[in-house]
Amino acid sequence: MARHAPVSGAVLVLNAGSSSLKVALVDPASGERSLSALGERLGTPEGRLTLDGAARDLPGAGHEEVLAAVMQELDAACPVGVGHRVVHGGERFSASVLVDDDVLAAVEQVSPLAPLHNPPGLATIAAARALLPDLPHVAVFDTAFHATVPAAAHRYAVPQEWYERYGVRRYGFHGTSVRHVSARAAELLGRAPEDTRVVVAHLGNGCSATAVRNGISVDTTMGLTPLEGLVMGTRSGDVDPGLFAYLGRVAGLDADAVTDALNGRSGLLGLSGTSNDMRTVEAAAEAGDERAELALEVFTTRLARTVGALAVPLERLDALVFTGGIGEHSATVRRRTLARLAVLGLGEDAAANARDGRDTGGRISPAGRAVALVVPTDEELMIARDTAALVEAA
Repeated sequence: MARHAPVSGAVLVLNAGSSSLKVALVDPASGERSLSALGERLGTPEGRLTLDGAARDLPGAGHEEVLAAVMQELDAACPVGVGHRVVHGGERFSASVLVDDDVLAAVEQVSPLAPLHNPPGLATIAAARALLPDLPHVAVFDTAFHATVPAAAHRYAVPQEWYERYGVRRYGFHGTSVRHVSARAAELLGRAPEDTRVVVAHLGNGCSATAVRNGISVDTTMGLTPLEGLVMGTRSGDVDPGLFAYLGRVAGLDADAVTDALNGRSGLLGLSGTSNDMRTVEAAAEAGDERAELALEVFTTRLARTVGALAVPLERLDALVFTGGIGEHSATVRRRTLARLAVLGLGEDAAANARDGRDTGGRISPAGRAVALVVPTDEELMIARDTAALVEAA
């Protein structure tokens, strides 16, 4: 007998990140979870699976192994469908879709634009379809929410042919998270989404910031790939494109080698020399590690500068919203970022920030013309709702 039987109408949600896999059985109406699992630090000796609060080590495990372990706890006949987070949908997908072989081929085609994310996402979909062949599967794209970003913000100043033939433009990511968080922020502010202007900082192993004006995305930091923008766990974020030619001349590195390093050996890991995990970096900085301290300073300086830039298309900033693993749990990152944003009327309520805004409705700043909020993301709920809607329609 299965240990976990979801409530009627529940959706099995698989949220595959670059180094993590979240699995949940979600009631799309209430958000109730009847199973919750997290595989993290996947592909490393520190791999671990936490299932309903009980943790066990899975050194070296990948996404498929985590899914197989979780499926042992699940009555596979119970969910009404399976919802998958897919990072990059290119220009083809501006909304969630039922998965078929044609959809998977299209996602595979744009996978070079998200080399850390689409491959594990596709592997997870393949494993889930094999384990649950009789259920409908739905792909929910991180890029879809940013389809509203205007050309002035999504176009690069590059030859027109690159855009027309190769789709070179800014796509944006973390859209499923931003869609949920921006709507929730409007509720906390007591405003209608159609009259709310916020910057959402989604900070985790991958980091992005998005300007959301009246419920729609108008600018965002990630671009053609999830490499652009803020400093991240192992990703560099913005660098001078001249870096490629320079390292080719002085170090003999080709474009693939540089790209691999910018994706996998840069960011917090490259700066600190310690870890891509903010918790480890913060602990090292507190112990006096100068490189870890520098990593924190670069991370928060870049974030604050970006928030200032994203306030421009909003014309009015109602709130800066922190979300994601770092955004929700690192009081240090939030404090250092807010200290640089007094020009926008932002500041820190130290006591509220130390408690992650739990006792203040998410607010971690004093009253002012703009507030800072901590809003937990819930990508799984958004994926469950999109999946249930498509399954019902089908």
